[in-house]
Amino acid sequence: MTDEPTFVSDIRLERTSGMRDLTDELAGNLERVGVQGVLGRLNRAAEACAVPGHAAVEGFAWSKGDRRNLEWWPQGITWADSPETGGVEGRSVLVASWYAKKGRGRVGKGCRVSFVDYTDPARPRYRHVLLVEPFRDDGSGEVDYRPVQIHAGGILWFGGYLYVAGTRGGIRVFELEDLIAVPGGDDDRDLIGRQDDGHYTAYGYAFVLPQSFTYTAWATEGFEQLRYSFLSMDRTGGAPHLIAGEYGRDGATTRLTRYAFDDGTKLLSTREDGHAWPRELIADQVDRMQGATLVRGTYVITSSQGRTSRGDMYVGPQGALTRHRGVLPIGPEDITYWTSRRQLWSLTEWPTRRWVYGMDARRWVPGLD
Repeated sequence: MTDEPTFVSDIRLERTSGMRDLTDELAGNLERVGVQGVLGRLNRAAEACAVPGHAAVEGFAWSKGDRRNLEWWPQGITWADSPETGGVEGRSVLVASWYAKKGRGRVGKGCRVSFVDYTDPARPRYRHVLLVEPFRDDGSGEVDYRPVQIHAGGILWFGGYLYVAGTRGGIRVFELEDLIAVPGGDDDRDLIGRQDDGHYTAYGYAFVLPQSFTYTAWATEGFEQLRYSFLSMDRTGGAPHLIAGEYGRDGATTRLTRYAFDDGTKLLSTREDGHAWPRELIADQVDRMQGATLVRGTYVITSSQGRTSRGDMYVGPQGALTRHRGVLPIGPEDITYWTSRRQLWSLTEWPTRRWVYGMDARRWVPGLD
């Protein structure tokens, strides 16, 4: 007889109705190309480089324009879900998320993801894809889309899905087969969605990824709702689990939580009420926590220390974290464990100091061979 799993009762995630019909109609108006379609049209070159920070062993910088861009800010990181290779049909693929800052005459363009071909670490190439939310226009009755207005502080590729952290709103979910090509050019850089003449635009992006559904965050009355600031995954503890947590400072909560996946559907496991309930909720973690992952029972957490100081990494089992001061570059963000490479990967956000970098997990996590 096996023990029944225990659940935390104060928070949960509720799946909204899907947007499949809208996405299928949109794909009929345009062209569904999937991940391979994007990887076949990479248009930017990253630069392999030495990354400052004691923990980094390899990495790259974005193109010059992306390194200096003041509108778009890197946040989340994940890798193509193939535990054996971390790739797509022979290619090693990383994905990073960015959010667009508003103000100074800029419209809110939402968030985007970058698909990076890292097969040749000396010559990484990539392309940006805009995340969009499909909807039915009440006036015309036509399917349209708008930017996804979230911080996108963490992402996770599991199965055919891309999970994107939506802070207080929960988690947005995208099916990667729904990547869609959008014709257009420089004249469309300030336009989004279906135009009066029937053609679609996406701020000049050649590809969009429509949202499939949302896991909306809920909490019991009187209990502070969890902020889904970042995401990662535990692939090393038997059944797969989603790891989520909060960025907090100046007394704000800094909690971690863990949800079970259904290994068949690659979606979160639900109970009889249809909600996903976490297996645990760990309070009072690290200030300025930007990302966390779990490897064979060991947490690895990134923590930022402002725009002039190098970041810290915390490592250890629950309740026994060790702080490694200044081993990360300035401005560390999300973190993921790339299983096939035995590496931890993270990225930084500050303009002119934007790196994507790998760390040897065997150096930090006990018991890895």
